[in-house]
Amino acid sequence: MVDVRLGLIGAGRWGRNFIPTIQGLPGVALTRVASNNSETEKLAPADCQVDGDWKTVAQAKDIDGVIVATPPALHAGMVSVAVQAGLPVFVEKPLTLDVEEAQALGDLVTKYKGYVMVDHTQLFNPAFISLKDTIDRLGPIRSIRSEAGNWGPFRKDAAVLWDWGPHDIAMCLDLMRQVPSSVSARRVGVGGENGENIELMLTFANDVVATIEIGNIRSEKARRFDVLCRDGELSFDDLATEKLTLNSANTPSATLVKAMEYSAELPLTRAVRQFVEEIDGGRRGGESLLLGIEVVRVLARCQCALDGSP
Repeated sequence: MVDVRLGLIGAGRWGRNFIPTIQGLPGVALTRVASNNSETEKLAPADCQVDGDWKTVAQAKDIDGVIVATPPALHAGMVSVAVQAGLPVFVEKPLTLDVEEAQALGDLVTKYKGYVMVDHTQLFNPAFISLKDTIDRLGPIRSIRSEAGNWGPFRKDAAVLWDWGPHDIAMCLDLMRQVPSSVSARRVGVGGENGENIELMLTFANDVVATIEIGNIRSEKARRFDVLCRDGELSFDDLATEKLTLNSANTPSATLVKAMEYSAELPLTRAVRQFVEEIDGGRRGGESLLLGIEVVRVLARCQCALDGSP
């Protein structure tokens, strides 16, 4: 029995991952897809309607929610149409590429009493969730250090800051429960067209500094997030066999390192499942959208720092 019917706008490099994810959730069906990708009909369920016009899906009356997985410059317009049509929306990060657009979207959602959830995927990573559950018993946070990147992708629709930065900034804001008092940003490597490595520094209350290294010209893939607290250090390495470890001695040579438990559920599966639960249960809180807007604000501040603007 189908309880929730979803539509999908965009089935490109990342968007196509939603198709098997939705099919794997009980009681959920993908019934509409808007895509110009010639492979979409082969990937979508046989009874799913594929259409080249995204507005057909954004305004559909026979679905319960819509996922927007398109280049970020298109998010604001597509989400706005869906919200005005009365549909809950799950949108890829970043919410927008512009602070004014992000805030206008927030105002629109309030006006129409809508619901928008932003897919900061790492927030749904079970290892990061376990990190958050553990952090309070380790005393105050002293510092955060993260690194993320790979060789590529070299995107024309989103610079490295806006492509890789949202995940780590969202994790910092979610963990600190505040926005940084100051930010700095600098390029530490440039290569080819649309290739660069960037270092960000976000300073929070009590002089807690988050140092973030991101880039698409790295020699090897990385996705690591370390949190140093008074009584230990938690390390979340998404590429490791043991994704979450606790070093309770606070020294690099410590032998008191142990693996922490976490669910095996995939982050995207957890994120879409939560979206479905919000639709089905009618809860539809606004925290995800507010965080999405704040992430755009911090990204814009970092962009100004990179550009040397005040």
